[in-house]
Amino acid sequence: MTDRAVLSIDFELFTQTPAYRSASGTTDRDGVGLDGGRFFRETLAKHDADSTAFVVSSVAQSHPDAVRALADAGIEIASHTHTHQLLSDIDSEERRVELSQSKDVLERVTDERVSGFRAPAFDITDDHFDLLADIGYTYDSSVVSSRSIPGWYGGEYDLHEPVPATAVHLDAPDSITEFPASVMPGLQLPLTGTWIRFFGPRYTILGMKLLARQGITPMLYVHPWELVDLPAVEGVPTRVYVRTGDWMRRAVERILQQDFEFTTARAVLEDGETAATRLHRGETP
Repeated sequence: MTDRAVLSIDFELFTQTPAYRSASGTTDRDGVGLDGGRFFRETLAKHDADSTAFVVSSVAQSHPDAVRALADAGIEIASHTHTHQLLSDIDSEERRVELSQSKDVLERVTDERVSGFRAPAFDITDDHFDLLADIGYTYDSSVVSSRSIPGWYGGEYDLHEPVPATAVHLDAPDSITEFPASVMPGLQLPLTGTWIRFFGPRYTILGMKLLARQGITPMLYVHPWELVDLPAVEGVPTRVYVRTGDWMRRAVERILQQDFEFTTARAVLEDGETAATRLHRGETP
């Protein structure tokens, strides 16, 4: 039986990233990242692969055809907030609006049910799971169990496959499942995002295989703006530009060529025997 993996995409524009928003310069290019989304969709089709797109819903408002094309291709549409603000930077009511407006917009644009959520920069707050449950989400993918890296990750989690949200916060509603983004076993650094550009696809592929040997479905992620040639903007850190564009497109191709069944987060949670289902039965994960 072929091992499964989720190669998700956080569907935000370059101008919505924290690195751009905090920069001193600007760009007059509109929709930087949309071409990367088209490449991702077409490449998935070429490899007969599925995916989950965590979409910033303001992109769906400004470029509905781009997001509708993802859904029409069979890609699961999930939420990445409405405006891609860090959730810890706004109050609880503003967070509720970000989560509920995103779900409403995405469901209206795609005519599909939206059940998953990922927080920008994996930034979650104490009311995170309560808000998700109140609004009608059923799973979250906002945890990455990386080692502590100041300014990046806190090193507070040790979760590597889907678990009940109570494994993250004891008082979380039991209706929410957490599907963590994957890290390299042992090294405990993320397998994708910026890290694939730092360490290369061989690093990611090795991590995928090591996780699969443990019976864990890898949860990977990329961004559409990583797949295009970015405009030079004063104040955007150099690391943002490292190996974006053609190099990153070839890396995604190489990952999709591996002997994995690339599927959606929803499919894994609905069909798979995961730590979440075992814990709900009272078994040790």
